[in-house]
Amino acid sequence: MVSVAEQDLIRFLSKISQLQALAERVRNDSSSREQLAACADHNQVVQLARSWGYDIGRRWGERDHRPGGEANLLATPCPPPGEESTQVVASAETWRLLLIASNGFSSPRDEWMDQSDHEWVLVLRGSACVALQNPDRIVDLSPGDHLLLSPHQRHRVERTDPDPGTLWLALHWDAA
Repeated sequence: MVSVAEQDLIRFLSKISQLQALAERVRNDSSSREQLAACADHNQVVQLARSWGYDIGRRWGERDHRPGGEANLLATPCPPPGEESTQVVASAETWRLLLIASNGFSSPRDEWMDQSDHEWVLVLRGSACVALQNPDRIVDLSPGDHLLLSPHQRHRVERTDPDPGTLWLALHWDAA
């Protein structure tokens, strides 16, 4: 039986081979080079490479998440493209724990979230980019990264990964 670490290594070596083949294509084909140069972020690069037959998107340690029962949060299905789904995992009078699945989602350009409660988010799968105001900054989040938002910290989701999407845990609790 092949260990998980060995499986990761095999996938990593395959990804390197695909990246080398992709680099060769871009070196030898000006049209491919122009298309790649037009990509604005990692997700666009991964999607373009996928359209050319290269699978370069999976990160080290990222699993294929097949449904394994309700108790497996990582098996949460991805919503339709451009959407986000939310489910309450647990709650009490002064707090709630949410599981948020995002698929290439971003907040509307001119809208900011402004909540009266505290929010702590943790990325479980995929990645996201969150914009904050006062002070203005952009926060990139990958698996294991977390962010604490104070009450009334205006924020918006700039982007999340396309399918299999970004999966977050969000803990909200009263400001009082």
